[in-house]
Amino acid sequence: MLQYQDKIQAIAARLLKECKVDLVIGFRRGTVPMMNEPYVARTAEQTTNLIWDSHCGINLTNYLTDRKEKIGIVAKGCDSRNIVTHILENKIERDQLYIIGVPCQGMVDKRKIAQAVNGAVDQVIENGNEITIKGPAGDKTVTKADVLQNNCSLCKHRNPTIHDEMVAEPVAEQTDIDAYESVRAIEAMDIDAKRAYFEKLLEPCIRCYACRNACPLCYCPTCFVDEHRPQWVGKSTDPVDNMTFHFLRAYHCAGRCTDCGACERACPVGIKVRIFTKKLEKDCLELFGWEAGLSLDTRPPLDVYRPEDPDDFIK
Repeated sequence: MLQYQDKIQAIAARLLKECKVDLVIGFRRGTVPMMNEPYVARTAEQTTNLIWDSHCGINLTNYLTDRKEKIGIVAKGCDSRNIVTHILENKIERDQLYIIGVPCQGMVDKRKIAQAVNGAVDQVIENGNEITIKGPAGDKTVTKADVLQNNCSLCKHRNPTIHDEMVAEPVAEQTDIDAYESVRAIEAMDIDAKRAYFEKLLEPCIRCYACRNACPLCYCPTCFVDEHRPQWVGKSTDPVDNMTFHFLRAYHCAGRCTDCGACERACPVGIKVRIFTKKLEKDCLELFGWEAGLSLDTRPPLDVYRPEDPDDFIK
């Protein structure tokens, strides 16, 4: 994906020179390996700072909410689907945006990279499907598929669903994957096993809210965890409070989540929080035939009422 960088810079520079946008949101090189950071270019000269590689996993849609400018934004598949949700939920207008579409072949997981060399990482060099990791313990080369983020290995929408200009031809979509194998494994557990599973899963949670803050869907003016009247959930790391937070946040994303992986990427203790939203994604697909962010012409299932909607849960 390194070959996209020059085209991204050229498109962004042209848009700013022609005054078609006020700014372009993309990525620049971070100060530590594998941590590229969001960047706003406001002049054509600044676009030389824009980069693209397999460490651009942050969802840039976070930086669109309620903005008034004319904005260019670099968007891979999951980003574009969140942009669709933003437009449907009136957080940004379509005519404010110039979407620079990037065909994505997956982002790498910094934890898997570190595990591959069993320690610190000084540099990561990408060469096609090979990743070379340099660290104090020596160099190691791995295949990119072995260190992909989990959500990327299951992604079926690598190409942007909406765009104004593409930096390259679309890549082949993955069709031979089972996106819900892990969900079905938990569904098959009895109730006691499920409780034990989730208690262990959330045991490390320190309630830092990094998952919420990284999520492009969490833009409520006041989050339910910050409410005091009434207080929906306690402020401590009590296991019940932790579980309440994660389950309620997941339900707020039902029918909206694009499985971009921003929550897991941000979690400082490595909790696989996607398991919550992945279950709801599976339910929306099976009950309503719905996948978030694929169309600007259809409202999400929890946005509309249809007489034929499933109602077996009503007792």
